Amino acid sequence: MTAPLPLPTEDDPTLVIDDPADLTPAWLSRVLRLGSDIDADLRAVRAQRIGTGQIGASYRVELDGAPGAPPSVVVKIASGSDRSMVSQGFAWEVGFYRQLADRVRARIPRCWYGAISPDHTRFTLVLEDLSPAEPGSQAVGCAPDRARDAVVNLAGLHAPFWNSTFLAGGLEWLSPPDAEGCAFLGALHRDATDAFVKRFGTDLPAADAETLRAAADRTERWLAGHRAPFSLVHGDYRLDNLMFHPDRPEVAALDWQTISVGHPGRDLAYFLANSLSIDDRRAHEDDLVAGYHAELVRQGVSGYSLEDCRAGYRAGMLHGPLITVLGCVYATAQRSATADAMFLSMTAKTCQAIRDLGTLDSV
Repeated sequence: MTAPLPLPTEDDPTLVIDDPADLTPAWLSRVLRLGSDIDADLRAVRAQRIGTGQIGASYRVELDGAPGAPPSVVVKIASGSDRSMVSQGFAWEVGFYRQLADRVRARIPRCWYGAISPDHTRFTLVLEDLSPAEPGSQAVGCAPDRARDAVVNLAGLHAPFWNSTFLAGGLEWLSPPDAEGCAFLGALHRDATDAFVKRFGTDLPAADAETLRAAADRTERWLAGHRAPFSLVHGDYRLDNLMFHPDRPEVAALDWQTISVGHPGRDLAYFLANSLSIDDRRAHEDDLVAGYHAELVRQGVSGYSLEDCRAGYRAGMLHGPLITVLGCVYATAQRSATADAMFLSMTAKTCQAIRDLGTLDSV
């Protein structure tokens, strides 16, 4: 049996930066040569912070003076001082671009260069600039037609890895959680939920606090029992992590720091619950789930009925409290009113979806 692929790491600290001041023409010229077929001698670069990442910082960098090089790239680096709780996410994202991205049929940015330090606390990615596409807004939400584009794109992530033997045992750095891992995440989620409820106090409705606690109590059992079918799960497939083209129904997915091997219904439920208004989700979720399922079938997935897909979607709603609570409590970015509003909005939507669908009674 072939040994699982290890995560490649970079021993040279000058090739893994975490300070935007290091985005110099010489550095970018060097890594573009190492990571791609671009033989660049850049004369100048101009970097501007973009996005609102909670555990990583992204910069759009305009390139000057390199025939054959793109006019701009996006450079993503680690952020925050205490990275011990999120370094696994850095490894997952770099590992995704280095070893999984070429298998994906979903729209994703090209990776020109990717590296991570041996201790996984520093990483650097040089990615395709998807402009003129613009990110969705978690605060604003989206219309059902855009949600359909996004779930079709999501099927392009899941279908290539559907019950994949490679995914099940081909990577040292990514594998399905065992019993010990499920128990650890269950305990972590319960502790984080206590902190989340205390943090928001009376701003969190009592019904939502109750739903969050009940969801956390079921996390270990849900992770252990909600395993088939399995695929590559994005984990945080929501509007802030998607880029929408202004002129055509094209969606690209970013931010791969929460990938896992698990039930694909988790991504579908998380996206629809958090991206649509509660009324739109209630009115359109049946059609959107059916559209996602139809795309899976078109891409070759068999033995998974629409009824199975709806059941996976219903159970997958428990992914929402898990990611929202952990993302809030363990974010390395400084707390802000904007981030708090986002977490509360996501909580309200996903808790209502859990109650509407009877998820707690189904797992």
